Amino acid sequence: MKNLILAGLMLWGLQLTAFSGPVTQLIQKAGDGAAHPGASHVIIFDSTRVDMQESGLSYYNEHKLIKILNVQGAKKFTTYKYDYDPLSAFAEIQKVIIYYSDGNQKVLTPQDELDYPAPAGTILWGARQKMVELGRLEPGDAFEVFLFKKGFTYALLTQESADDDRYIPPMRGHYYDIVPFWSDAPLLKKVYQALIPNTKTIQYQVYNGKLKVSKQNMGDKTRYDFSLTAITPLKTEPNMVAASDIAPKLLISTAPDWFAKSKWFYGVNQDYGSFESTPEIDRKVNEILAGATSEIDSVSRLTHWVADEIRYFGLSMGKGEGYTLHNAIMNFTDRCGVCKDKASMLITMLRSAGFEAYASMTMAGSRIDRIPADQFNHSVAVVRLSDGKLHPLDPTWVPFVRELWSSAEQQQNYLPGLPEGSDLLETPISPPENHFVKINNHANLQSDGTLTGEIAIEAEGQSDASLRRMFTGAFKALWQENLENELLAICPQATIDSVDYGTDPYNYMAGPILLKLSYRIPDYALISDKEIIFTPLAASGIFKRAMGQLYIDTTPGERTFPFRDRCSRRVEIEDNTALPSGFSVAWLPELIDVEGTGASFQGTFSVEKGHLKLTEIANFYKRIYQPLDWPSFRQAVEMQKKIADNPVILKNEI
Repeated sequence: MKNLILAGLMLWGLQLTAFSGPVTQLIQKAGDGAAHPGASHVIIFDSTRVDMQESGLSYYNEHKLIKILNVQGAKKFTTYKYDYDPLSAFAEIQKVIIYYSDGNQKVLTPQDELDYPAPAGTILWGARQKMVELGRLEPGDAFEVFLFKKGFTYALLTQESADDDRYIPPMRGHYYDIVPFWSDAPLLKKVYQALIPNTKTIQYQVYNGKLKVSKQNMGDKTRYDFSLTAITPLKTEPNMVAASDIAPKLLISTAPDWFAKSKWFYGVNQDYGSFESTPEIDRKVNEILAGATSEIDSVSRLTHWVADEIRYFGLSMGKGEGYTLHNAIMNFTDRCGVCKDKASMLITMLRSAGFEAYASMTMAGSRIDRIPADQFNHSVAVVRLSDGKLHPLDPTWVPFVRELWSSAEQQQNYLPGLPEGSDLLETPISPPENHFVKINNHANLQSDGTLTGEIAIEAEGQSDASLRRMFTGAFKALWQENLENELLAICPQATIDSVDYGTDPYNYMAGPILLKLSYRIPDYALISDKEIIFTPLAASGIFKRAMGQLYIDTTPGERTFPFRDRCSRRVEIEDNTALPSGFSVAWLPELIDVEGTGASFQGTFSVEKGHLKLTEIANFYKRIYQPLDWPSFRQAVEMQKKIADNPVILKNEI
C-alpha cells in the first residue's frame, strides 16, 4: 500500500498548471459569497471511502473540495490540518491541489507535509497533527485535499508487531463509525461509502434526518453508499443539547449489540490486569475504611479518596491508552491519571474491600444511540450493592462534591463492562430537592438607603458544589474576598462585617454548606423625598453561581431542539426586610404561579408590622429538557428575573 501511494505521488509532480477538467466547473458552479450569505467558505464535496478488511483493519480515503468566499475564509485556511493518534492510526495528506481564481494551480505532496504534536493541556497522549501550508488564498480560490488513513480512533492495547497489525481495532474483526452529516459551513454534497466483507453482519441507522442509501454487491464485499446534498450550517439555540443529538448522522457497526461490547470491555481489562491490587493498596483501603459504619459509607469513603487524591492529568503510556484502564499499581504510584485511571483505582480499591465493581463507559455531553458504535468519551465505575443493583460512581466529576455520581451527568447513558454482558443503561433524574439552594435574608433598610443585615446560604448536591468551589478552588486567603465579590456584584459599596463558614469548606462530608454573612451596604436603595426604590437582597441574583437557570437566555418564545441546564435544582428564597419608619409599599412586582413539565414557581409578597416579606420557591426538574418543557421553564426563570429586575417602590406617608 505504501509503495503504491508513493508511486502515485511521483506522477502528480509539483509544477504549476492551468485549470482543467470538471473540478473547475464545480468550483465555478459553487457560487460566491452572495450565494452563501454569512459563510466564509463553502465545501463543494466531502467524500469518504472505507475499505474494511477481515481483521477489522480499515483503509480510509478522504477527498474534499473547499472554496474560499471571503477574507475570513482565507485566514481560516492558511494551513490545512488533520488530527490523528500515531498509536492507533496512520495518516497522510497525499495531495493538495490549489486552484487559484486567476487560472493557475499548485500541487502539494507529502514532501510538503508537516507533522507536529497536537496542542494539549492536561492530557498528553501523543496526539499529532498532519498539516500542509496553503499560503495566502483569496476569495474565489479553492483547494482539493486527498487524505489516506488506516487505523481507528482510539488507542488500545496496540501490538508493536509488523505491518498493519497495530492499526487493527481493539474489538478485533469489527468495524464501527460515527459519521456526522452536518457542517458549520455550507456543504453541497457529502458521501460516505463503506466496503464490508460479506462474512460480516452490518447494521446501521440514520438519526435526525434522511440520507440517500444504496448498496451494491462487489464480489466478496458489499458496498454501502450514504449521501446527502445541500447541507446548510446547523441552526443553534442557546443551551441546546449537543449537535450530534439533533443533527443528521450515520451510525454503522458490525458489532451485534451492546451486550457483546460490554463483555468485550470486561474481558479486555481483566486480561490486561487493570484491577490487580497490591499489599500497599490493600493497606491504604483498610486505613480509609477504618471506622466505616455501612456499605454506602465504605463506598463513599473510597470514591471520595480517589476523587480528591488522584490528580486529573494524562500521560501517554503507549499501549495502555484508549479503552484499557491503566493498572492500579501505576495509578497508585503516580497519583494522577485521566477518567479511566481514576475509575481503575476506585474499582481496585472496591474489590480490595470485598465489593463487586466493574469499569463502565459513558458519553459526557451527548446521547448514546442504539447502534453499538464507539459513542464514548468518559470512563466511570459501577458497584453492586446489597440491593443487587448496579450503582454508578464517578471519581472524576466528584472532587469535593457530596455526591458519588455527579448529577450533572443525570439522564446520561452508560455501558458497564460485565462478564455476562449488559445493555445500555441510563442514569435517572435526580429530584430537585437533592440540589436545593436556600437563601434567607434578614435586613434593615434605613431612610438614607443603607441596608444592613445577615444573609444565610445553604445548599446541597450540585448547588453545594457550585458554592463550595469558591473555597476548594481558591487559596484560603481569598475566601472572604470571594464572598465579598458576591455582594460587590450586586452593589459595589458593600462590606462584610463577619463571616460564619459553618464547618470547614474542605470537610464537605460533614453536611451541606451553610454560610452566614453580616453585611452593610450604604446607598443600596435609591431615595428621594417621597420614595425609596430597592430590590430585596435575597432575590437580587446574589449567589447566582448556584442557580444555573439564571444564566439561560429566556428571549426565545419557543424552542425547536432539546436544551440543557447543569442540573436539576430547587431554589428557596426568603427575604424579610424591616422598612424605614413612615414608609409604606406603593408598588410590587406582580407574581404569577407557574407549573409545568419543566419547572414550577411560587412567590408571594406580604407586609407585616413594617416588614416586607418575600418568599420564592422554584423547582427545575431535569438536566436535559425537551421543547415542550420550555414554556414552564422559561416562565419560572422569568419570574425570578422579574423580581430581581423590577424593584419595590416605597412611599413616604409623612
